[in-house]
Amino acid sequence: MPRRHLHVTGAAEAPLRAALRALRTELGIPEGFPPAVLAEAEAAAKNPRLPSHDATDIPFFTIDPPTSTDLDQAVHLARRADGGYRVHYAIADVAAFVTPGGAIDAEAHRRVLTLYFPDGKVPLHPPVLSEGAASLLPGEPRPALLWRVDLDAEGRRVATDVRRALVRSRAKLDYEGVQRRIDDGTAEEPLALLRDIGRLREALEAERGGISLHVPEQEIVERDHTYTLEYRAPLPADGWNAQISLLTGMAAADLMTAAGTGILRTLPTAPDGAVARLRRSAQALGVDWPHHVSYADVVRSADPTNPRHAAFLQECTSLLRGAGYTVFTDGHVPTPAVHAAVADEYTHATAPLRRLVDRYAGELCVAAVAGDEPPEWVRAALPALPDEMATGARRANTVERESVDIVEAALLRERVGEIFDAYVIDVKEREPAVGTVHLEDPAVVARIEGGEAKLPLGEWLRVRLSEADPGTAKVLFAPA
Repeated sequence: MPRRHLHVTGAAEAPLRAALRALRTELGIPEGFPPAVLAEAEAAAKNPRLPSHDATDIPFFTIDPPTSTDLDQAVHLARRADGGYRVHYAIADVAAFVTPGGAIDAEAHRRVLTLYFPDGKVPLHPPVLSEGAASLLPGEPRPALLWRVDLDAEGRRVATDVRRALVRSRAKLDYEGVQRRIDDGTAEEPLALLRDIGRLREALEAERGGISLHVPEQEIVERDHTYTLEYRAPLPADGWNAQISLLTGMAAADLMTAAGTGILRTLPTAPDGAVARLRRSAQALGVDWPHHVSYADVVRSADPTNPRHAAFLQECTSLLRGAGYTVFTDGHVPTPAVHAAVADEYTHATAPLRRLVDRYAGELCVAAVAGDEPPEWVRAALPALPDEMATGARRANTVERESVDIVEAALLRERVGEIFDAYVIDVKEREPAVGTVHLEDPAVVARIEGGEAKLPLGEWLRVRLSEADPGTAKVLFAPA
């Protein structure tokens, strides 16, 4: 999933389209699906492989952005008689529609991930499935992998089960609406428990040394007949909902390691140099980071509604570099196999409509709970999955990075020569007159060069916009 989200609305869309089309062409992004894939998807949508277990009596709900229609997850939360909690989490069963070795399967292995552009997405699966028959849309019975995770009163996991089931979501909710209903006390218990369970899981995350990055989204917004870039800080409900997904990913990792076959999402501990660089950025942005405070603690204390903290959180995503996938098939889990940000064994299992690997992780977990051997088509695909996912991630990261640059250049192209206030958040050690500046308004982070003096790391600087070209996706500032 993308680390930095960009939303384009209204009149802001038109000036960007040419540059974004050029980016799609340059990267060889497919415009549509081959006829054979579409034909297979249409047939599968009409005749999925339905499970025998019926769980449509559970009143699930989904929480997604308002315009989303590719709904991977639905949740229901309840109290248990012993004071703990029960989490039911339904994950779209893509394997009910995709035949191993078929046209959809082959195309998914070519695409690997859904790609997110500011003006739209390029889906992993044909929309007739990802936004239709396989999506957990409200009021529609859907095949799903139904997770049941029991927690104690402190939110610790005490039991896990997953099986195929038919489910039906009752409501499609969005984050702002969920937050409002929880805050004003109008949320009924299944939804109100999202806060209770989310906070318990966040406390456990802090206890084990994990960290969730609540990185603000960049939004292109219209104002006074023009448009600009601003940050949208994530709501607490975003984090609580993410904790349910993290809980499931950790439960899935435990099932696979116990069974002896699986694929884990792994991330090595950040090197000291990377943390030292973040300390410099924190100093530059005025983020308080005492020497005795850990990276995880300072990130947890950051306020994403504060523009300086927002820029710092974006810089923190650099510590996610190096994440990959680790496959094991002989019962021996390689060491280390921990995701440093999660601070536990973890896997991707909750977004199969948008990420290829999740379909395989789900199959492995269903087999593990049933005491069965993994399907042969899963075993055969496992060795190649890490490289496939790495290739897809590089493409997705390029789309994200280039899209941000194009958007920033497009929004600033008429302002070349103007003076802005900026923070110097990074300076190259070997070229102290070259670095990175962060503008509060508009919400832009860009390169600065062209001066003769050493840049003042951590200080305000008046800067002049010297280049802004959407065609080359380049924004460049110089000291004023």
